Amino acid sequence: MKDQAPKIEFPCDYPIRIVGHSAPDYKDFVVRVVTNHAPDFDGQVKMKTSSNGKYMSATVVIHATGEPQLRGLFDEFKASGRIHMVL
Repeated sequence: MKDQAPKIEFPCDYPIRIVGHSAPDYKDFVVRVVTNHAPDFDGQVKMKTSSNGKYMSATVVIHATGEPQLRGLFDEFKASGRIHMVL
């Protein structure tokens, strides 16, 4: 039997971690992209810098409304060329 990812019931609060190359405007960039897809996003971001300073991670929690919203958000981050991974 194949392992299947748990089904997400929308709407729900959905945490997202965005890891990218360190830059002075990284937090502002993350907030701008997240707000494009979740207009009710409260702007709270937990930031962490890697030990060597090369990468930054931002953790946000959005009120997710469905799979299309999440796909759009992930796709915009991927297309930016600034993001290493989105979890």
